[in-house]
Amino acid sequence: MKLSILDQSPIASGQTAQEALQASLELAQEGDRLGYHRIWFTEHHDLAGLACSVPEVLISYVGAQTKNIRIGSGAVLLPHYKPYRVAETYNMLAALLPGRIDLGIGRAPGGSAEATMALNDNFLQNVYKMPERVKELLDFIRQGSSKDHLFSKFSAAPIPSIQPEVWLLGTSGKSAILAAENGTAYAFGEFMSENDGVESLKQYRELFQIKGDLKAPKTIVTVAVICAETEEYAKEIALSNMLWQIQIGQGEKKKVPSKEEVRKHEKEKGLLEMDHKRMIIGTPSQVKQRLLDIRDKYQADEIMIMTITHKLEDKLNSYRLVARELLHG
Repeated sequence: MKLSILDQSPIASGQTAQEALQASLELAQEGDRLGYHRIWFTEHHDLAGLACSVPEVLISYVGAQTKNIRIGSGAVLLPHYKPYRVAETYNMLAALLPGRIDLGIGRAPGGSAEATMALNDNFLQNVYKMPERVKELLDFIRQGSSKDHLFSKFSAAPIPSIQPEVWLLGTSGKSAILAAENGTAYAFGEFMSENDGVESLKQYRELFQIKGDLKAPKTIVTVAVICAETEEYAKEIALSNMLWQIQIGQGEKKKVPSKEEVRKHEKEKGLLEMDHKRMIIGTPSQVKQRLLDIRDKYQADEIMIMTITHKLEDKLNSYRLVARELLHG
């Protein structure tokens, strides 16, 4: 069973953005040591509590200080950028780190309306053009533009010896179909979706077309996990993330709260219990069974784990315990 990591570079209360980004490096190095297959960094703009706005910079920084783990974006928010520039960036990363670069593509704005306006003037129009922009990006990555295409006479240099592995990320059937029609791998964000992911992955597999190097459907399901030696402690440290998500949903600009800060919000306990259902929380054996159930339910090739805690050591320990059960057991 392949296990991977999704990291949002969360900023804990009492922590600086620099420290949060350094924690992302430490997580990648530990994931590399433990045998996790890949780590993806997210792109967010003007969101309190999240430090990574330019995953490409972090990918390069982490890649230089790790050995085997694949590194990528989860995801490049394509409506903000010209496909040619994205292809250049990821081709260069792939030239520097051959066989280790993933290019994950998404369509979300990734931040506030003001930040979206500052990034580009035509976000909604570019969302509508997403199918065309995905195809253009893939043409540059695959070097497959038709001869009569405007961009057929030049390339997104440098051309790496091994292409970036392209993934389309989504939470619905629409994104699954787009991935299938373009012959890319597909990652479903189970941790943030209200849609039927089983049906989405089924559609993807049924409609998949060979368009590039990928010869068969390839899938990831991403889930939120908190693992600890005891169920009680796992639930305790999970409350920080739960409260933080509630605060973000209410428009508050907060960092990931400490256990002490969580205790001041006992009135939200009911909401926290509701949010608890969206996460996998428990002991190593409990988490293992839940992850195996999800793999079987979705028929996923790979499970990607996102873990957010206030303390870095709790996060690292969670990934260690999961790896011990599923990678080293």
